[in-house]
Amino acid sequence: MTGETTAPSQSGGSRPQASAQAAGSPVIEADTAGTPGSRAGQAGGGCRSALWGWSPPDLPADTPLKRRIDRLMPRTGWAAVLYFAAIFGLLNIAPHLPERANLAVDGLAALAAGAWCGVNLWGCRHAHCVVTSAGWLALSMLAFTEAVLGRSLIGGDEQPVFLAVLGAAILFEAVWYFVRGTNSVAAGPGTGST
Repeated sequence: MTGETTAPSQSGGSRPQASAQAAGSPVIEADTAGTPGSRAGQAGGGCRSALWGWSPPDLPADTPLKRRIDRLMPRTGWAAVLYFAAIFGLLNIAPHLPERANLAVDGLAALAAGAWCGVNLWGCRHAHCVVTSAGWLALSMLAFTEAVLGRSLIGGDEQPVFLAVLGAAILFEAVWYFVRGTNSVAAGPGTGST
């Protein structure tokens, strides 16, 4: 792109932008909204926007580990849909397998769901993630233990427990929102007090 000048969006008429405009060259605005430390990113909390007004704005990825997680973890779009479809698929396949494999696949589904919620909790801060991550990770440990033993310790009710954890998480978040006025369990941009 010859003859084009890049100017940061918050420059407000900086010399490179003004000289490029005077020379008749197009000015390209640099998108710094997601750049750590940029003012544009901080205006929105330095994070992704809220989900239809229900989600608090994400906390910024302020460490290398958090930035790596943001790049790898599906949060929206088809990647997230496929991730949850895979969990749903595992739960549908499990009952058709022999007992040990059934329990192992239920454990894998619970581990995938619980890990997603647990890792996601640092950024989204949803109250339900506290319950789902703890509940599903505990269920995964139980299911893997059962797979080693070769029998269910809860009468084969791993999948109803999976759904009960989800129901309890939704109820917990509804109560949290009613009592606190926010569905966020930690303070951050755009949230009420916790």
